[in-house]
Amino acid sequence: MKTLSLCAAALLFFTTVHSQILMTKKGVISFHSHTILENVDAENKNVMAVIDAGKKHIAFSMLMKQFVFPKKLMQQHFNENYVESDKFPKATFSGSYAEDADITKDGTYSLTVTGKLTIHGVTRDVTIPSTLTVQSGTVTGATTFKLNPTDYEIDIPFIVRNKIEKENTVKVNVEWKQNY
Repeated sequence: MKTLSLCAAALLFFTTVHSQILMTKKGVISFHSHTILENVDAENKNVMAVIDAGKKHIAFSMLMKQFVFPKKLMQQHFNENYVESDKFPKATFSGSYAEDADITKDGTYSLTVTGKLTIHGVTRDVTIPSTLTVQSGTVTGATTFKLNPTDYEIDIPFIVRNKIEKENTVKVNVEWKQNY
């Protein structure tokens, strides 16, 4: 009987801990660069994102070649000349937050996520204000922040430097579905 109780407690613990981890492969990250000469927009709808609400940890991973641009030539230049997608195929983020966010209860939670962002083979510490919204079993994470390509050793050729903003606006929107 003691063994049965111990197994039941372990199963309950595992189920509780496991239910705090959510994963998706359909997160969306986009960026926008605005100048007088031209707007540059791109979107990646194949971002892998994991949140471990129990440990207050969050991670993202995406292939740089998954960014889609309105103009094929922009996409080609982005992959070949700027982020060098063949040499540096992924961008990743791994971080944590200190605030409480109960993903089992509807609500909106303001978080400050701190972690390491790796782009173009360069890893930097970042702190990003974010929002986590829970509604009817769906958890949505969102943030908007500025990113300077030179911080990640991405060289912008002189000939197009005036067509790209020094800091690009990055938007992240991830939706996780909970399985009750």
